[in-house]
Amino acid sequence: MITISEAAQAHFVKLLADQPEGTNIRVFVISPGTPQAECGVSYCPPDAVEDDDTEIEFNGFSAMVDEKSAPFLEDATIDFVTDQLGSQLTLKAPNAKMRKVADDAPLNERIEYMIQSEINPQLASHGGHIMLVEVTEDGVAVLQFGGGCNGCSMVDVTLKDGIETQMLERFSGELTGVRDITDHQHGDHSYQ
Repeated sequence: MITISEAAQAHFVKLLADQPEGTNIRVFVISPGTPQAECGVSYCPPDAVEDDDTEIEFNGFSAMVDEKSAPFLEDATIDFVTDQLGSQLTLKAPNAKMRKVADDAPLNERIEYMIQSEINPQLASHGGHIMLVEVTEDGVAVLQFGGGCNGCSMVDVTLKDGIETQMLERFSGELTGVRDITDHQHGDHSYQ
């Protein structure tokens, strides 16, 4: 479910040494399965362990995961990265905003999963996002841009060279194209 690098494990052991005996960590998702999903890590003293928690044992501590967060933490990774600016924990949970779907799920569900787990996180740096409106009978994914993407001068490049290329490669033989139906209005909200 969750992979914690050796460096992150050592960091947690060091932090937990200053906590009361029996304290572990809790990994959780706030608002799981929504575009607002946020992942976090906190201390988990023994009296905060719930009956339905999943305990994942690591070297010198355990990670507790509540039942509601567990499906959204599949394939999550925690690392401790050091660079010229210092050190920090990084938590990546590609399924936090949407539960991972099966490879044989309907095409629209697999496209929606790709949008939420891969494409929208990339567009978020520009304050933008896309939504899947429909998949037509002839295999065209109809998308609508929002946020900073609406009215952005680079939206055609993003659609054709980025999103369409990724989607056609991933859903080869199922998807024939991608179309934008957004009424692009340039304004203060647009990414410059």
